[in-house]
Amino acid sequence: MSPPDPQLLRAARAHDFAAWDRLLKAHQLPLYTYIAELIRDDTAALDLVQETFASAVRHLATLRDDARFTSWLFGIAHQKCAQHFRRARRTDARFVDTSSLTPVSDDTSGSPASTDPLANIADPTVDDPLAQLLRREDASALFALVEQLPLPQRSVILLHILEDFPLEEIARITAAPLGTVKSRLHHAKRALRQLLTVPPPPTTPSPAAAPSANTTAS
Repeated sequence: MSPPDPQLLRAARAHDFAAWDRLLKAHQLPLYTYIAELIRDDTAALDLVQETFASAVRHLATLRDDARFTSWLFGIAHQKCAQHFRRARRTDARFVDTSSLTPVSDDTSGSPASTDPLANIADPTVDDPLAQLLRREDASALFALVEQLPLPQRSVILLHILEDFPLEEIARITAAPLGTVKSRLHHAKRALRQLLTVPPPPTTPSPAAAPSANTTAS
């Protein structure tokens, strides 16, 4: 998302309710999509969007760089999601992040560990099932796969692919080191590719119809 109009933010800082209404309308759907896909609870997601904006209204004075308003807002939303999980005391195994076991290096000079697995996503000749899915913009299929990722990986992939945040901004949003964000993104993309290449389970053929009782033998 592009940053909001600086004049709009100045008006919001001056407690202009019309300005806040415009900011809400501009960010409501992206925030809801991120939160809903992260916590998998549509009703709670609506509540967390409202909590996010209420917190933003109270703490806008702490924002030092207006150009980062959107990532700052998503950072608040991310914190609200974390609080939601703590309240719910979730123990689902999917929320355990193991990506830090093999971290991706912060070095972006061209080493294999720092190469973006989707660097060729715009190249239609690359035979990559994940790239093909993203080019089709099949959101429902993508969300169905993302739902199966561990929570930290799910967060990073949603912010990177769905909201198009750069990795540095994702690190700020999730309060994680840049190397950890790169590692989570690397493992998330690899997991999504594996899910895409798993063949569907074989279908069980329906039982053959029993011969009719009044069928005569030839």
